[in-house]
Amino acid sequence: MKVLLVDDSNTMRRIQANQLKQLGVDDVVQAENGKEALQKLSENMPIDVMLLDWNMPVMDGYECLKAVRGDSTYKNVRIFMCTSESEKSNVVQALKAGANNYIVKPFTPDVLKEKIGL
Repeated sequence: MKVLLVDDSNTMRRIQANQLKQLGVDDVVQAENGKEALQKLSENMPIDVMLLDWNMPVMDGYECLKAVRGDSTYKNVRIFMCTSESEKSNVVQALKAGANNYIVKPFTPDVLKEKIGL
């Protein structure tokens, strides 16, 4: 499984990468904003899962989600919004835009395992 981690926090990306490693996922690509994520996505296909933060500079996660879902090349990429944004309206908005699921930070490796189906 190849995972694209998208978060503007280097610390959060490191934590998530370590959690994935604990779960047996070593093939991890990282990006620090939505614009960089789109570039990394095109350069590293096939990507199986994208863990996408909501609040980021340059291009936020919601805009990135809409861009990815607007390109059929990436129809098989499972996208999980991983964010501290826990308002129900945001969850609904992300799911309607094509997110496969929503994970509220902070989360444990067990939550990650359950949500992405490892």
